[in-house]
Amino acid sequence: MGAAVTKSDGQETKLEAKIIEAVQRRASRGTTMKSFNSIVLKFPKIDEGLRNCKAIFQEFDEDSNGSIDHTELKNCFRKLEISFEEDEINDLFEACDINEDMGITFTEFIVLLCLVYLLKDDSSTLQKKWRLGMPKLEPTFETLVDTFVFLDENKDGLVSREEMVRAIDESGERSSGRIAMKRFEEMDWDKNGMVNFKEFLFAFTQWVGIDENEEEDDDDNNDKA
Repeated sequence: MGAAVTKSDGQETKLEAKIIEAVQRRASRGTTMKSFNSIVLKFPKIDEGLRNCKAIFQEFDEDSNGSIDHTELKNCFRKLEISFEEDEINDLFEACDINEDMGITFTEFIVLLCLVYLLKDDSSTLQKKWRLGMPKLEPTFETLVDTFVFLDENKDGLVSREEMVRAIDESGERSSGRIAMKRFEEMDWDKNGMVNFKEFLFAFTQWVGIDENEEEDDDDNNDKA
């Protein structure tokens, strides 16, 4: 996605607090990840899972302009039986609309759905409805949450530079320190030394090979068809 600027308005701060609380609740159940290498081995499976979002994205991009606007997102939530309040939908939209162009791109849509999964993780009723709408995505999103919990050693809902370095150092790679710093810089958009779950998700989509260039290629192919 290239460089991005995180927004710091009150609404996103409120949403970020909810996300941190949700991560901490999830962390209390532990993680199945044993090492950073075990995470890397899951990249192909995660990539495959995230690409399952493409059909969902295209279905709700009703005007086929390559992004989902606010009305289309509300229609998406209604059809998938995801029950969020109006202000919650607004907060999610604004938090994930990184380019501030009033549209959610495919990559942003992946992040948004994963945030929905995390925020509603403790709701058994929602989980039942979620499975009806997107059964193939749940294992992928759970792996992403599990990965973040693994990196967040002190369970404060954020990943520090030191935590990232320790996680990759354990892989035993000779250049692990340099790799860790590069990965962390890719995540830490606002350069505050801490990575939240949203920043992590945007970086992770790039790591497994999903980016905006792919979206543009798809649009070009559709134009030629």
